[in-house]
Amino acid sequence: MLALLQDLVQHKAYANAALLRAIREHEAAAQDDELRQLLHHIILANRFWLMLTLGRPFAREEEARIPESLAGIAARYRETHAQELEWISQAQESDLARMLETPFIPGRSFSVAQALMQVCLHSQGHRAQCASRLRLLGGTPPATDFILWLMERPLADWS
Repeated sequence: MLALLQDLVQHKAYANAALLRAIREHEAAAQDDELRQLLHHIILANRFWLMLTLGRPFAREEEARIPESLAGIAARYRETHAQELEWISQAQESDLARMLETPFIPGRSFSVAQALMQVCLHSQGHRAQCASRLRLLGGTPPATDFILWLMERPLADWS
């Protein structure tokens, strides 16, 4: 399970970076408020589950503020993925079974593995929305299929 989750997290970083780059390269998309809000929502959820997993505080009000620029959002992605990749590269199978509780979903607890899967699936779903929006604005979404990524396993390119 750990190896699969490591792959999914690494793919997520790659796919998010590729999407951000495609949006940045298309002027209308780079200025689009709807895309900026969706991108922020993706990273907000990612950061929430990551901070919960790491046992760090999640400053809800601060995190909920949408950066005013695409560059600000991209910086948050880079920082978050660096933290996430550092943690998961050192994780053990036993870490995945640790249970997490959140006041935002009272009366329920989730394993770290379930939280990581939620982040990957949630990101994928909203990346698809972003890709559709980018296409609607005249841009070209990148190919980010997991199965294609597995062939060469490229790292996230944040340039």
